[in-house]
Amino acid sequence: MNLIVLAPVGATVALLFAAYFTYTIFKVDEGTDSMKHIAESIRKGANAYLKRQYIAVGKFFAAIFVLLLILSYFDYVSIFIPYAFITGGFFSALSGYLGMKIATNSNARTANACTKSLNSGLRVAFSSGAVMGLVVVGLALLDISAWYYILNWYYNGDASSIASTMLTFGMGASAMALFARVGGGIFTKAADVGADLVGKVEIGIPEDDPRNPAVIADNVGDNVGDVAGMGADLFESYLGAIVSSSALAISAGLKGNGVALPLIIAAIGIIASIIGTFFVKAKEDVSQKSLLAALRRGTYSSAIIIAIVAYFLVSNVLGSKYIGIYFSILSGLIAGILIGFLTEYYTSDNYKPTRAIAESSETGSATVIITGLSVGMKSTTFPVIVVGLSILISYVVAGGLDSYSLGLYGIGISSVGMLSTLGITLATDAYGPVADNAGGIAEMAGLDPSVRERTDALDSLGNTTAATGKGFAIGSAALTALAFIAAYKDSIEQLVESNLDLSFQFDLSILNPNVLIGLLIGTMVTFAFSSFTMSAVGRAASKIVIEVRRQFKEIKGLMEGKVDPDYASCVDICTKSALRELVIIAAISLITPIAVGLILGPNGVAGLLGGATTSGFVLAVMMSNSGGAWDNAKKYIEAGNFGGKGSENHKATVVGDTVGDPFKDTSGPALNILIKLMSVIAIVFGMVILKFSIF
Repeated sequence: MNLIVLAPVGATVALLFAAYFTYTIFKVDEGTDSMKHIAESIRKGANAYLKRQYIAVGKFFAAIFVLLLILSYFDYVSIFIPYAFITGGFFSALSGYLGMKIATNSNARTANACTKSLNSGLRVAFSSGAVMGLVVVGLALLDISAWYYILNWYYNGDASSIASTMLTFGMGASAMALFARVGGGIFTKAADVGADLVGKVEIGIPEDDPRNPAVIADNVGDNVGDVAGMGADLFESYLGAIVSSSALAISAGLKGNGVALPLIIAAIGIIASIIGTFFVKAKEDVSQKSLLAALRRGTYSSAIIIAIVAYFLVSNVLGSKYIGIYFSILSGLIAGILIGFLTEYYTSDNYKPTRAIAESSETGSATVIITGLSVGMKSTTFPVIVVGLSILISYVVAGGLDSYSLGLYGIGISSVGMLSTLGITLATDAYGPVADNAGGIAEMAGLDPSVRERTDALDSLGNTTAATGKGFAIGSAALTALAFIAAYKDSIEQLVESNLDLSFQFDLSILNPNVLIGLLIGTMVTFAFSSFTMSAVGRAASKIVIEVRRQFKEIKGLMEGKVDPDYASCVDICTKSALRELVIIAAISLITPIAVGLILGPNGVAGLLGGATTSGFVLAVMMSNSGGAWDNAKKYIEAGNFGGKGSENHKATVVGDTVGDPFKDTSGPALNILIKLMSVIAIVFGMVILKFSIF
């Protein structure tokens, strides 16, 4: 228990190193006046969007806070939950905001660094990603640590009360992640699709051409969706994995030490991630293979460190009797690496699947779409096997054959193992949008073609690492959601035991109609949710297409480059559309588990969560990998293959990429938030469901 102090220490170290990397970034010059002007336009657009989003989200959080406060007054929830809901949402939003601020201040600096060398550009972009990664893990662990010490004081060290209260703390982070990821995803993909369809396909101008009215909105979207959104998303995954496994420690009989172990593992993972960032260096070779090797050195070194140190931590904290839990951690860590590799295989143009999509462009956009969907569907096979094996191994080695509860704790802590090196894993993901923006700035500022070649190499790698990051987030979500389902069952049983006026017993048989109906609804919800998010992108993108066409038609001299387009109008359209579309999407996530609970009872909710977890995991992997493969197939052709830029093959893959954009950056990654958010809501409103459900 003395090692618990490592949690706040690790959080502080993460934030200090984030500040250090920020300092190194700001030492790099932004470049020419033109580059500075473009970067400032992107910053203004990103700040304007986040300001409006946070105002809207603030109203939602205020309403939910009041509702939770009322429920706490009637003893339906703990008095701490309303305040923990606010802090979780606040730190989630703050992590996304800080990551976005650094990203928008790193894009021009990355482009300018690429005038010197590829490695210089990589170091700036990767340092920006490292700030995002370290801010996320630092703030998440700081939030959990602070609440742990407050609850430890309040409950006089009663581990059971501490764990059961902390279990509900993910609700605020999950809600914020949903708004940030879905809202940012709608914004970025509406701008991207609109810019590509008119600019590349209809008019035939290059990507990031300054004459395209949607080009600034596209660059803004990279930051609010792929940086701020991803940061809030993985903040929620990280926090959820820790609190769910801590809650399962009580029923496993591991007491306070079992509750503390996930926090300690997370703290050591931060140190390992920081060490790993210093291994990321590249030679002046623009091949994806060499750049991937540079990033792998960082992630693999961090994984090796945590694999070694975790053995001694488990021995010290839990004792040699429970050493099997170490192998559960190792199982999750290895599963995360394998999912990353599998995602890379299906999305990188170094391998056959993505090249097959590029080859299919010989016969048009229809075959590009068909092949991309096929690749995405096929790509679900091995991740499902990997996660399934990780669950089975984690359960057995933790002692699940002798103790069901101990096995569940093993599954929960394996998700902590998978996310333990999130600091550097997120860095490899978040650096991609910075490289993408750098390429756009290089194009718009008219820099030497060699600079664009370097930024394109970084951007192409960023597509693969972004897909890897999404696969990693989705895989961890499956493990975390399973832990949440187990914790949900435990929390309902504890509520029944502590309230004499409640009478309920779980019957989770597949033949129980309530469970079966819940499974069907859970499966349906993931598809309905994806439909709403895809439709939202489509509607917003249509508005951008119309606006871009209008400007090219009505603004004289725009096509000749004599006057500037109205960039602000496209940014404004994306902002309004994203916030408007969020309402019904958020309602689905929040209302579904409560409505199912009030009608079908706790058994039906368990079925709902199980159906959503299984279908959501597979659907998210398919959509994320299809989108990543389509994107890199386009870039493979842009590199000079199958006719190169401007060819009919290129236009066919641009169409495939526009279909894949909402797949990989909106609907797919949002599903992992959905399945965890519904689980946390089911836990928070457990007493309401027990008292008022029809069945």
